[in-house]
Amino acid sequence: MVAFSAWPWGNFGNLKYLLYAPLAAQVVYSWAYEQDYSRDLWCLHILIICGLKGFLHVLWSVYNNMLWASRTLRINPNGVDFKQIDHEWHWDNYILLQAIIASIICYMSLPLMTMNSIPLWNTKGLVALIVLHVTFSEPLYYFLHRTFHSNTYLFTHYHSFHHSSPVPHPMTSGNATLLESLILCVVAGVPLVGSCLLGVGSLGLIYGYAIMFDFLRCLGHCNVEIFSHKLFETLPILRYLIYTPTYHSLHHHEMGTNFCLFMPIFDVLGNTLNSNSWGLQKKIRLSAGERKRVPEFVFLAHGVDVMSAMHAPFVFRSFASMPYTTRLFLLPMWPFTFMVMLGMWVWSKTFLFSFYTLRNNLCQTWGVPRFGFQYFLPIAKQGINNQIENAILRADKIGVKVISLAALNKNEALNGGGTLFVNKHPDLRVRVVHGNTLTAAVILNEIPKDVKEVFLTGATSKLGRAIALYLCRRGVRVLMLTLSVERFQKIQKEAPVEFQNYLVQVTKYNAAQNCKTWIVGKWLTPREQSWAPKGTHFHQFVVPPILNFRRNCTYGDLAAMRLPEDVQGLGTCEYTMDRGVVHACHAGGVVHMLEGWEHHEVGAIDVDRIDLVWEAAMRHGLRSVSSLTR
Repeated sequence: MVAFSAWPWGNFGNLKYLLYAPLAAQVVYSWAYEQDYSRDLWCLHILIICGLKGFLHVLWSVYNNMLWASRTLRINPNGVDFKQIDHEWHWDNYILLQAIIASIICYMSLPLMTMNSIPLWNTKGLVALIVLHVTFSEPLYYFLHRTFHSNTYLFTHYHSFHHSSPVPHPMTSGNATLLESLILCVVAGVPLVGSCLLGVGSLGLIYGYAIMFDFLRCLGHCNVEIFSHKLFETLPILRYLIYTPTYHSLHHHEMGTNFCLFMPIFDVLGNTLNSNSWGLQKKIRLSAGERKRVPEFVFLAHGVDVMSAMHAPFVFRSFASMPYTTRLFLLPMWPFTFMVMLGMWVWSKTFLFSFYTLRNNLCQTWGVPRFGFQYFLPIAKQGINNQIENAILRADKIGVKVISLAALNKNEALNGGGTLFVNKHPDLRVRVVHGNTLTAAVILNEIPKDVKEVFLTGATSKLGRAIALYLCRRGVRVLMLTLSVERFQKIQKEAPVEFQNYLVQVTKYNAAQNCKTWIVGKWLTPREQSWAPKGTHFHQFVVPPILNFRRNCTYGDLAAMRLPEDVQGLGTCEYTMDRGVVHACHAGGVVHMLEGWEHHEVGAIDVDRIDLVWEAAMRHGLRSVSSLTR
């Protein structure tokens, strides 16, 4: 291994945060047992500054991933995928390194560590710091950065790690090797230490410079052009005093120019200024109001509950890149998220949530700002339908080819599985799809071919009907749980005469006490599950999924499919699904788009199309996900 390329705590995982424990312990011990804790108060300041640095990066990441606000100003239009997120997972290593170095300085008994000698603010210190930054930090960084690029050995073994992130992101700013981070500590530390040694340092200066340094680093990597070109046209000198996200993105794209830390004047002096820096910046700003690339496909999703809302990529990018599970660290955020949910209920409209590309087709997920429980409130029904209708009309206006409705957005009682909108707007160019045909196909293809009898709950629902009719044609006896004789007989009459006797109405769960294949389309309580015999497998299309109550039975996940391997820019998991896996209704819309079908897929499921849709999905590289859990 090359020296100073790997981190000493590289194998610790999240246990690396225990390295902060001595600082915290020292603060607690000093306050509890010592009379004069002024020196150890610096341990507290170090912890606070590190926390603020991390929080700053999170805020920049939030802004970067708020696509409805930043999409029109994005420099690199591609998405950050799972590979890049994993590569940048330990982006905060440099913060831990700075904490360790700062702790060493604290205990070198330097005069600057005496609290009484450090005022809250000193204007002379600001002047000294600016002078040291401009005359030492900026030229040193420029020289070393340029050297790392010009020296093949240094670039390959050290700096290429930073540049292996294809799409700049605030977390990219801190993602570097140990050697580069040590150099950055010197670059950022000398102005602070120097001003203190000169006797003009202050607490405000230390906090301000430490936070501002990271702020500007995040700004350069944020991939969103936040500066107006008019600012630089009005005050041209600013072009040489502060870089822009576009300026630094050109360095990441071409790598032979724009080496400066924050001040482009050093690129001018070194003759490494990219000639496109200000022209591209102006172009991006001027095009902000223009229509961007239109997606070919839109998946219209909705929130599930308050906790899962924090799984959004604009909250915690790393958390959103993993299947959703309830985490304890999210609980303190619940009240704030609940208030946001109420605000969204009153003011918000459908927004861009995430995106990816598939075979040069832009696929987006739009979020309806409503949560699961709201879909069952009579007073909210009209408002939800208005949100969905407006999203469909917007998609139609901009030229989207297919829009697929998620879970509750296609609820039969809400809008007839999308028929409400298609009937109301017969001239829609966008194809409205509920995706239930592929959902049925996924469930049916998970059932072993040798099964001769199944128990079906939610039997008279849209999916239940299609599954029952398909299975009876296959000669499978279907025990349909329903109290409505009329609804059962209506479905039974749809089956070919020679297969009608395979559909059997049952009204109680004990009728399935000898059936080991349960297809669940209605929530099951633990008591209802207890009627299933040992070894039963629960296939399900109920949202939310049923509880895994029976240890001697197996449970299938919700119907889902894995997207083709050539998907690009995908970095968000869809609720509890694994990476690259989406709900079958989402996949159904993708297939509709790839096939170029011109019909709407709303209302009742066409049983005759189930095999056709399944074959199309297989042909385009989508794969079924059959996951069994005990």
